[in-house]
Amino acid sequence: MTQGTYDLVLNRLLDAPADKLFRCWTEADLLKQWFAPKPWTTPEAKLDARPGGASSITMRSPEGQDMPNTGQYLEVVVNRKLVFTDAFTGDWQPRDGQPFMVVAITFEPEGDKTRYVATVRHWTEADKKKHEEMGFQKGWGQCTDQLEALARTL
Repeated sequence: MTQGTYDLVLNRLLDAPADKLFRCWTEADLLKQWFAPKPWTTPEAKLDARPGGASSITMRSPEGQDMPNTGQYLEVVVNRKLVFTDAFTGDWQPRDGQPFMVVAITFEPEGDKTRYVATVRHWTEADKKKHEEMGFQKGWGQCTDQLEALARTL
């Protein structure tokens, strides 16, 4: 994927196989264990990992504030790639309000490890800057560490 002007990218070599990492992204019970940066939690996750399928993931702050995230899968290549957006809420229904991002996650085997690349494409420079200020690198980095640790146990 060519990097665009409003992209934020996390690129890591993870010590876990691609199929296990993919499972952690597409099985709700697994996703709930790693998706939010601790001490945040993920109490709810509903995933229909197919093009046009909906996702609904709720993160909860340590103070109990819920942050719901709804979206739709655009592309699913088993064990290799997931593309999703918050522009739709499933079955190509536009969401209310302004969309924020499109995410492409790729899983490329490198020996017994996986090159994991998360490309987060924003609609505007302001959205990209907002995501950077929210702590994109730190938060997504911590979640990636949690993802890797869980995948290694499968």
